[in-house]
Amino acid sequence: MAAPVIALVDDDRNILTSVSIALQAEGFVTRLYTDGASALKALADNPADLGVFDIKMPGMDGMQLLAALREGGGPASIMPVIFLTSKDEEQDEAQGLAAGADDYIAKPFSQRLLVARIR
Repeated sequence: MAAPVIALVDDDRNILTSVSIALQAEGFVTRLYTDGASALKALADNPADLGVFDIKMPGMDGMQLLAALREGGGPASIMPVIFLTSKDEEQDEAQGLAAGADDYIAKPFSQRLLVARIR
């Protein structure tokens, strides 16, 4: 069985790198995107098994990316998504879940907790 593929979308390259290393150590394959627009194009054509999206990004933010994927139809529209974001207010979490995210993790975060939620 092939290793699960996780799409990481965050404009912070340090977070992309550290989360990618942690997930690869757990046996996952990662695909990294630094903006919502490039992630949308890639995921619409070739969805991952799971997306981990930041919300606050320039241009297309994580909420817009999720909405575009959900509306686009096809396999990417049902891809599970976890928001990993600095937006840590209760209303932000409720909004993210209402937008169709499957989980919501506020930064700063525990990599162990992130891996557990992904599993």
